[in-house]
Amino acid sequence: MGYTLAQLAEKVQGKVKGDPNLQLSGLGTLEKAASHELSFLASPKYQSQLYDTSAGAVLVKSDEIAELVNNAIIVANPYLAFAKLSHLFAPATQGWSGIDSTCVVSKTATVAEDVVLGPNVVLDDDVVIERGCVIGAGCVISRGSKVGASSTIYPNVTIYHDVTIGANAIIHSGAVIGADGFGFAPKKDGWEKISQIGRVIIGDDVEVGASTTIDRGALDDTTIGNGVKIDNQVQIAHNVVIGDNSAIAGCTVVAGSTKIGSFCTISGGVCIAGHLTVVDKVHITGMSMITHSLLEAGSYSSGIAMEPTSKWRRTVARIRRIDDMAKQFAQLKQQVNKLLEKVDNK
Repeated sequence: MGYTLAQLAEKVQGKVKGDPNLQLSGLGTLEKAASHELSFLASPKYQSQLYDTSAGAVLVKSDEIAELVNNAIIVANPYLAFAKLSHLFAPATQGWSGIDSTCVVSKTATVAEDVVLGPNVVLDDDVVIERGCVIGAGCVISRGSKVGASSTIYPNVTIYHDVTIGANAIIHSGAVIGADGFGFAPKKDGWEKISQIGRVIIGDDVEVGASTTIDRGALDDTTIGNGVKIDNQVQIAHNVVIGDNSAIAGCTVVAGSTKIGSFCTISGGVCIAGHLTVVDKVHITGMSMITHSLLEAGSYSSGIAMEPTSKWRRTVARIRRIDDMAKQFAQLKQQVNKLLEKVDNK
């Protein structure tokens, strides 16, 4: 489906430079876009690509930059405008409609009339699926769980019992919501399992990535706030609380009973220990290890950045000598102090 440049500009409250009747039927990068596609310039470091782009039009931030191309939409935030327009060009993600004949739906489940259930979906007792939901093939939703209106659950998602998912959620394939948290009491001959009797409560407009796991609470609930975005292969342990509009990138691990505030960003591969508090508007860079609470907003990092192997080996060798170097420094400090005492006493 195509749109004119003027139609696209109207959808993002932008200003047209060039031909308002130009037809555009796709999106692309500055480097690879074709003449029928719209692109965007979000960072000045890519501005040189405007001179060579074949894009039919470009989302830009200013009139001055717009002069570098034949057709443009001028908006305050080109990347945000691109995100909004991307929905217009997204292909359909499923081809079935209605309730497939292979589904297993409990007599006590409640399913709205316009819900789509793909092949081999299983809905247990007292499950509630609200209007406009699409439940992909092979999904299992267990007893007493609820999926809010207009949510999309992609194929092969497992939702355990007593899970509540809000409206407009997106849960990607392979996600497991509501599995038991890692709770065991040590005993003489091994471990005693602690029954996990809490729930998982997920707010509205939440997206959960593929193969991500969100464990149910041990006693209190695991709670994911409104607007939270969680990437692929993230582990959220039992009783974790995540505030509204926070975002967590792939392969991050959040241990049990940690509370993360609102509008936080957590980069990939971060490990956050249990029973900590992270306040609102904290930003954690990739591969950081968080071992204590972060009680002030701001950016936090840990670990050592990449460098050439030969230099890294020298750095590691020095790190291994830190204790000896500290002792030598202390000894030298004592010797210097003694010399200064002698000088002062003369």
